[in-house]
Amino acid sequence: MHLSSDFWIMRPCNSLFWLTAAAFLLLLSAASLLLRGKSERVRQTALAAASLLTLLGFVLYKHALSVDAAYDAATAATGGFNWWGELPLHLCNINMLLLPVAALKKSRSLMSFCFFLGPLGATMALLMPGSGFDGYSLLLPRMLGYYGTHFMIVIEGLALSTLGLYRPRLRDLPRTVATALGVLFAVFCLNCLMRVSGLYPRANYFYAMETDGNFVLELFYRRIPCPLLYLLPCVGILVVYMLAVTLPFTLAERRGRNAPSQV
Repeated sequence: MHLSSDFWIMRPCNSLFWLTAAAFLLLLSAASLLLRGKSERVRQTALAAASLLTLLGFVLYKHALSVDAAYDAATAATGGFNWWGELPLHLCNINMLLLPVAALKKSRSLMSFCFFLGPLGATMALLMPGSGFDGYSLLLPRMLGYYGTHFMIVIEGLALSTLGLYRPRLRDLPRTVATALGVLFAVFCLNCLMRVSGLYPRANYFYAMETDGNFVLELFYRRIPCPLLYLLPCVGILVVYMLAVTLPFTLAERRGRNAPSQV
């Protein structure tokens, strides 16, 4: 069957977007079934290996981006491609660095961070792509890299649960929020250092300095017109999100404990 060129145009929430999302969720389901019954060490190693492969893909994708003249033209208003602006330091990207450590060390605080923040940050990037990633063919290297990387980050974060490595609990939430705030402040300081030193005057990882035109963040910035501080409402949203995700796990666990034992 021949597919028209229009079929491959990727936009948030269009048919191709949902087909791609379904394909990655199918991949997650298949991997989870394949690894069911395997030892915990095998499951940890498989997830860490997948995350490292995603990181390798991220590097190759950024290299392709660096020689993409069309992308450079699309982002000319913000200075075009710059390696200092493409480091894996955004909320979604940073999970590629943390998840292998979280999985192999089975660090509960890191797994909690990756489980909650990884899929959330990557989903936001998928639904609100930047210049050069909305309305183009998915077959372009930069589009394959962008959407492939972010969808992988989503399913790898979810895999912490589907592989049985992590189940969120209410007691995890304060530590997760504290970790997120610590990472945010560290990235904010890095942004300031890169701007003051002249290394990269537009440094804006985690959108800690400015909104970059994001319509949701614009709402917050109008209320709190100050770098970093304008993101504080996001903390409240994060807490609500984590509670909503954790509640079903908590209820299922309590139901399991209260279920009558069979003799």
